[in-house]
Amino acid sequence: MQSDARKKTLNPSAYLALVEALSVIFWNKAPFQTYVRGMLKDHSELLPRLDFAATKREVSGQLVDLLRVNEARYLDLTVALMLDIASMETFPNLASQVDADDMTKKAKAAVAELKRWTAKQREVMAEHEEHAAAIAQSAKKAQDGRAFAQAHDDLKQRFLVLHSAVNPHKRGSEFERFINELFSLYDMEPRASYVMEHEQIDGAFAFDTDHYVLEAKWWKEAIGRRELDVFKSNIERKGKNTLGLYVSMSGFTSDAVAVYSFSTPFITMDGLDFMAVLEQRIRLDELVRRKKRHASETGHCSLPVAEILSGAA
Repeated sequence: MQSDARKKTLNPSAYLALVEALSVIFWNKAPFQTYVRGMLKDHSELLPRLDFAATKREVSGQLVDLLRVNEARYLDLTVALMLDIASMETFPNLASQVDADDMTKKAKAAVAELKRWTAKQREVMAEHEEHAAAIAQSAKKAQDGRAFAQAHDDLKQRFLVLHSAVNPHKRGSEFERFINELFSLYDMEPRASYVMEHEQIDGAFAFDTDHYVLEAKWWKEAIGRRELDVFKSNIERKGKNTLGLYVSMSGFTSDAVAVYSFSTPFITMDGLDFMAVLEQRIRLDELVRRKKRHASETGHCSLPVAEILSGAA
């Protein structure tokens, strides 16, 4: 027999407040859909009944109608949605829009109204709050995963566009920004190009307590021994624990790689490495870690990603 508390239901006005808030806390459909899918992670049976091709308000109405009609089954999920949205104080997706101030004002007003209704129904909320928190935490992990995948896809499209660029100088600048964003995605603390006395450095990043100097080239020709010798000298003038990563979209000449096949202070990456990362066949941090370990064990600067993926290395 259900307790009296279990028989408690949500006020219809609370559902209306949820529709309104859910409709305005995002402007773009992609983050809106990511959020909804994350919150419904443990109730995937609801997703086929939502028409994500419709407007955000229509999808919000569809979802809330499903929750309201099946309140006994989905009360934990409904409470999770209400409490999660009611706790929102910032709206990053709105902040990047042209009418950010007006959009944010509407979002805050809608969230405040939803918060007012959650406060009015303190008993129902309190009973489900613990489970709602677990749902929200699980949803956040799912949303982060989808956002991570979306960031990869966006960077992949930019990478493909770079291949068709006709202005080498502009492509070089875009490539530098692309690398910084990709490395930032993996929390590698990238630093853009900087100038030191007698030399210019394309960039730097930190990973696994090591500091790396970064050189990146998008030339028609493969990088030869001369360029790698200069890079080696630059690394050796830095701190004792500094390593190097040389990126060449056109690869490296066989004689250059042969010279650094027994002892090397740097590792190398090429276009195939980037595609493997962007297609999420291997994580960037795992790729760098495997290349560094290979260099430490063999002295060889190069480890093709194909060998890693095939299990040969």
